[in-house]
Amino acid sequence: MTNYSLEHKHYLKNVKKQNTIIIVTRLVILITFFILWEIAGYYKWVDPFLTSTPSRILKSLIKVYSEGTLFRHILVTCFETILGFISSTVLGTLIAILLWTSDFTYKVLDPYVVVLNALPKVALAPIIIFWMGNGMKAIILVAILISIVTTIISVLNGFREVSEDKIKLLQTFGASKLQILTHLIIPASVPTFISALKINVGLSWVGVIMGEFLVSKEGLGFLIVFGGQIAQLDTVMMSIIILSVLAYLMYQIVAVIEKKFL
Repeated sequence: MTNYSLEHKHYLKNVKKQNTIIIVTRLVILITFFILWEIAGYYKWVDPFLTSTPSRILKSLIKVYSEGTLFRHILVTCFETILGFISSTVLGTLIAILLWTSDFTYKVLDPYVVVLNALPKVALAPIIIFWMGNGMKAIILVAILISIVTTIISVLNGFREVSEDKIKLLQTFGASKLQILTHLIIPASVPTFISALKINVGLSWVGVIMGEFLVSKEGLGFLIVFGGQIAQLDTVMMSIIILSVLAYLMYQIVAVIEKKFL
């Protein structure tokens, strides 16, 4: 037992050391990238007006912050994204459960799901604006439409990949459709569900920013459009970097959920 304990401690120490090296390497790559970016703009290797530079982005960040609108734009976009993410995930999962429960419903609706998945959702945006108006509701609906079909397909495929032998075994013991769903299908499909969450993180941000491009008066998507219209590309790059950080943080939250359930 003592030898095993020492080996175990040594193993954990190596794992911790490796994780530290990975984190440090990531930071070095990121810092090096920003330094090279700044140098390239300073010496005019690239046009700083077109590509901006970290120092110009920082000045733009301070300017927007001093105007008192930075956190408002961030909170609006985060709220829209989180609401769209949760709504599309819940609705998509419920629809996948409905399609799994009824073979008839699945066979009837399967072609429509395929068509909706292939349809460019941005094509529906003008119609959604007329339906929902020029505001947050339209943006959230665009985010939902972009990610809900992917959720349905991913979760449903996970349901249908569960072993038929296990299902027949439960049916032999008299299990109902609901019992099979709750005690076998859903637990077996947790990895698929987590994968769907990871995909939805990116799709929700895409949907919200796309919606903000079209109809918003606030939010990071609005800042990007506004900065482009008045040729303030520093503001555009600042908004993109903030979006990248927020998307990464949201992805890490999903990763924590993944570790907890898997």
